[in-house]
Parts: sequence; structure tokens; C-alpha cells
Amino acid sequence: MSHTTASSDSRASSAGSRLGDPIVLILSIGFIMGFVALSVYDIEMVANGISAGFAWTAKTLGSYFQLLLLATFFIAMGIAVSPSAKARIGNLETPEISTFKWLSMIMCTLLAGGGVFFAAGEPVYHFVVTPPAFDSEAGTAEAISGALAQSFMHWGLLAWAVLGTLASVVLAHAHYVKGQPLQPRTLLYPVLGEKVMKGPFGGLVDALCVIAVVAGTVGPIGFLATQVSFGFHELFGVSEGYSTQLMVLAALGVVYVTSAVTGIHKGIQILSRFNVFLALAIAATIFILGPTLFLTDAFTQGAGAYLSSFFEMATMTTQTAPDWWMQWWTVFFFAWFIGYGPLMAIFVARISRGRSIRQMILAVAVMAPVATMIWFTLLGGSGIYYQLSGAIDLTEALNNFQFDVATLTVAQALPGGSLMAMAILLLTTIFVATTGDSMSYAISVVGAGHDEPNALVRAFWGIAMALMAAILLRMGAGQISALQQFIVITAIPVSLVLLPTLWTAPRAARQMAKEQGIL
Repeated sequence: MSHTTASSDSRASSAGSRLGDPIVLILSIGFIMGFVALSVYDIEMVANGISAGFAWTAKTLGSYFQLLLLATFFIAMGIAVSPSAKARIGNLETPEISTFKWLSMIMCTLLAGGGVFFAAGEPVYHFVVTPPAFDSEAGTAEAISGALAQSFMHWGLLAWAVLGTLASVVLAHAHYVKGQPLQPRTLLYPVLGEKVMKGPFGGLVDALCVIAVVAGTVGPIGFLATQVSFGFHELFGVSEGYSTQLMVLAALGVVYVTSAVTGIHKGIQILSRFNVFLALAIAATIFILGPTLFLTDAFTQGAGAYLSSFFEMATMTTQTAPDWWMQWWTVFFFAWFIGYGPLMAIFVARISRGRSIRQMILAVAVMAPVATMIWFTLLGGSGIYYQLSGAIDLTEALNNFQFDVATLTVAQALPGGSLMAMAILLLTTIFVATTGDSMSYAISVVGAGHDEPNALVRAFWGIAMALMAAILLRMGAGQISALQQFIVITAIPVSLVLLPTLWTAPRAARQMAKEQGIL
């Protein structure tokens, strides 16, 4: 045990003197600069090119993405109930981070801003536009369970499983036992061998995974700026323009860059804990002062419909559902989570040292989805209640995919009105900040290959993503949306990096259990 730790440490120290893998650095920064430059040169060409690639990927590879998520979830559950799951991660007998802090970091990072952007609007959208798996009449009481079930499908068990179960097991074994670098390329090491992965090909794999995360993180950062700007305009009459968005971005950047620089044990942890406390306070207020009975019934019905229609929703293709619907909903979300998969796995493996494999899998793939479902019911279920009672009407806004309008409208209808709306805007901001800091950290880890990357590199990535969001917003919110679509295209190479974990993760778990004398 001491030998492997020492070899891992020596690798870390030699890697720590560098600012990171030059291939990863050149390709990922090249992507940021290239995307911005092309957008400046011909904004229409970029938007149309991405839109065509997005549509093709969704139609051609949608079912492959769906099957990958299904297989990941069920194999992860198989490992969790096996004797191998008693093995501990990272050569530590006791957890490095307390349970509450650990769960807070998982929830905040992985649920991210998307959970707040979509939590209020998505269930209401499926309520006013019946999802293909259900045949209830839109906007009626019968449509409630299907609307929530469809939201649970997109943000529930499958989504979470791909973010930090199998890949985290493979990385934990390869890094903490075998002394391999904490990089996405390490996921391919058991299949392609050390020699291949140490060369330029390994750098290319890492860069593709970094680009997917940059695309997936800049999107929420940009959306947040538009949402907060819209919220300030509605609540305080502040002018809703680029200057307000820029101020929001600057404030957000300062928060998450500071958090990323101070690291796992300080900034990221403190921010996550504050976020959880605020989310719990909002959740309790909604549940106690809002339509309590309606929300309880809606959750029960939604969870029932989710479980009974699970496979129908998870395996629905463009043969039975409209192309546009699959493209903008199920496939979009699944591809988005795949794009985040390797770097989230690095983050989960890093914060789970001292935890058993079983604890890590159950926290990520069961506890977190249940918490997400409750959160979606509280915000989205309240939105459905107010829509059904006629207190609000979001039909037009949601048909135009204006989720910023939906979130704020639902927030203002909740108990506390404007005060609640301000609390939810603050929560959204911190949610995005926790994604920004953990992803700045994870990208820096990829460059360095170990879990203590240079603070300047962490700051650089945080600033780079905020700047990219600022430039794209200047060109119009459409470019942020184009970048968001781009993550579906980047999910193609990233899915091939995650694919081998379906058979290498059970093997890695068994080996860890044997090495620790459990098997």
C-alpha cells in the first residue's frame, strides 16, 4: 500500500511542476478561441453548422446514448450489491471528507445550474405539452403524473449514474492503486494499454473531454447571466441589457474562481454547504407554506408513473416520438450528461477517498436522484399547481423555450413572492458557481494528472469560461444556445471513452476488493 501511494505521490510531484499537458492545453484553448473567432467571422454559419450536427447526432446516435445510460445504471447497481463494493477508495480507512460535506459537493456540482433552470419550467412544459410516452390530455389533472415522470427520467437515475459511478470506480483503482494519472485517458488504459495512452492520443482524449465540459459549463454560465439580468429587471426595474449581464458574469467569476483556487477543502466545500442550506430552506418554505397536499400527491403519482413507464421513456426513439422532441429533450439531456461524465468521475473519485465503492455508487446513483426528484416536484409541481389553478399562464413562454421567464414566474407565485424569487435567483447563481469551481478544478486536474493542480491554472480556466460566456452573450443569447447544442456533438467521442467502463469497472472493483483482502 505504501509503495503504490509513494509512486503515485512521486508522479504527482513531477507532474505538479508543469502547468499541464501541452496537447490538452493547446487543443482546448484552441477550441475556445476558434469557436469565438468563427462566431465573430460568420455567426450564422456557426449556428447552422452546429444545428445540423446536433440534429444528425440526436437522430442517428440517440438510441446508442440511451442504451449507454441504461447499461451504466444497471451495471453500477450490480457492483453496489456485490461483495466487491466493500472496497475503499484511495487507500484510506476513514473518509477524508465528512458525509454531509461530501453529499453537498456531489449534489451541488452534479445537479448544477441546470437543475434550477429546468426544475421550475420543465415539469410545467410537459404539463402543457404532453410527452410522447403518455396520452393524457395536456393541462388537465391527468397530465400531472406524466409531466413529473418525464422530468424525473431526464434528471433521475440514469442521468446521475453516468456522472460518477462506473468511471469513478475505474479511475479510483487506476489512480490510487496503480499510480495512473487522474485523467480521462486513464479510462482507456485497461483497454488500449499504457503505451498508447501516454502519447499524443492520450492528450487528444483528455482534450476532447475538456472541450465537452467547457461547452457544457459555459452554457449555464451564460444562461445564468441572462436569467439574473431578467430577474433584476422584473424585480427591481434594472435595465435588462448586456451591461447588467456583464456585471453578473464578473461577480459570478470572482466567486467561483476564488472557490476553485482555494480548493476542495475550502472554497468548493464552503460554497456547496451554503448552497445546500439555502436549497433546504427554500424547499421547506415551499412545502410548508405552499400547496402541501398537492405536492405530496404529485410526487407520489409522478414517482409511480416514472417507475411504471421507466423503460418506455428511457428507450423511446424517433420512430415513436417526434424528431424535434427527442432532439430537444431526452437525447439532449442524455448527451449533456455523457459530455460531463469523465470529468465528473474525476471529481467524484477525488472527493470520495476513504468511502466504500457501495457508498459512492448509492450516493450518486440513488440518493442524489431521489433528492433531485423531490426538488423538481417542489418547484415544478408548484408551477403545475399555479398553472392548473389559472394563477399563472406559462404556455406561450414555454412553447418558446423561455425557461428564465418560467423560473421567475413560478418563483413569484410561490409563498413570499418577490422574496422567494430573489432567494431562487441567489440559489441559481451559487449552483452555477459550484459547477464553475468544480469544473475549473477538474479541468486543471486533467492537465496536471494529479489531484493538486496549480492554483494559477485553476484560476485561468475559471476566467476563460467566464470570458467565453461574455463574448458569446455580446453576440446574442443564440450563440450560448449554439454552444449548448455543441455538447451533444462532443458527446460522441466522450461516449467512446466511457463505453469500456461497462466491463472494466466490475473488474476494477473486484481487483480493489482482492487487494484489500475482502475477496
